[in-house]
Amino acid sequence: MEVEVSHPPFAQPANSTESTSGAVNLLAQTVDSSVSQVTQQTLKAAFTCSGVGLHTGLPVTVQVMPALAHQGRYFVRTDLPDQPEIPAHITAVSQTMLSTELAVGEAQVRTVEHLLAALVAMGVNNARIEINGPEAPLLDGSAQEWAAAIAQVGVVAQTEGVPEWSVQAPVWIQDGDAFVAALPAPELRFTYGIDFDLPAIGNQWHSWSLGKGQSFAGNAATFLQEIAPARTFGLAHQIEYLRSQGLIKGGSLDNALVCSAEGWINPPLRFANEPARHKLLDLVGDLSLLGKIPTAHFLAYKASHQLHTRLARSLYETYRAAVRDSPVPL
Repeated sequence: MEVEVSHPPFAQPANSTESTSGAVNLLAQTVDSSVSQVTQQTLKAAFTCSGVGLHTGLPVTVQVMPALAHQGRYFVRTDLPDQPEIPAHITAVSQTMLSTELAVGEAQVRTVEHLLAALVAMGVNNARIEINGPEAPLLDGSAQEWAAAIAQVGVVAQTEGVPEWSVQAPVWIQDGDAFVAALPAPELRFTYGIDFDLPAIGNQWHSWSLGKGQSFAGNAATFLQEIAPARTFGLAHQIEYLRSQGLIKGGSLDNALVCSAEGWINPPLRFANEPARHKLLDLVGDLSLLGKIPTAHFLAYKASHQLHTRLARSLYETYRAAVRDSPVPL
């Protein structure tokens, strides 16, 4: 891994359910200069990270650059003709098998969730992400190096504001006993539970709150310490099958935790509940595809990228129905 700083529609499973009645209420429909308005931010300078993709195993370099207000977070495939842009938006989700992939036409970018989680959690609303391959680098399997690079270059406030919006009624997405929900709450909170038969993982939970009236930017330090370091994990008995399916070609003991029936193959863990924290990290990254994550308590249990993005799409569609002529806030 190398970090360099430079200056200048999906199908729903047949047994799934969802409820969105009265889901979203817009708190501010227009951008103004009131003190309660959150201000958009971008990077002070560009930075570069290099590594290999989890699924492709291909070497790739990403340069994350400042962007203008209202441009949002978006990828640019610099290795393709005409350098097509791919917005980091829920409408661009193309598939969610063991990672989240975005696409516009034939241009794709996969495993975007860790980088996007770092950007949104570190308070970056607008960023141009140039990438010379089809998959973001896995780095050490967490968002720690992305977040550290953002902290190193810093962020800068832009003059434009970001309207606040919140969930006013519960929204549930369920598939069997797995679910993800957005619940009305006075503060933004994420809670994640997982349950595996392997004794080393078992049932574990983690919850992370920004605090009432607090923004992601005001919680960058806690994200860096408590969420970003949590690494992706896999089950030893599934590795051979996944590789036979053309997946996890870039996975290794250096960039993923691996668990067997006997325990962790490559300890130590960074947290006792590191797997639950990593799933929470994935949830933040997938919800960042809304642009501005609404105030709510996001609760998930045994969920997946598919369920995460279905929730985000449900919230997006409800928002669009309520505010037909306004874009979803960044």
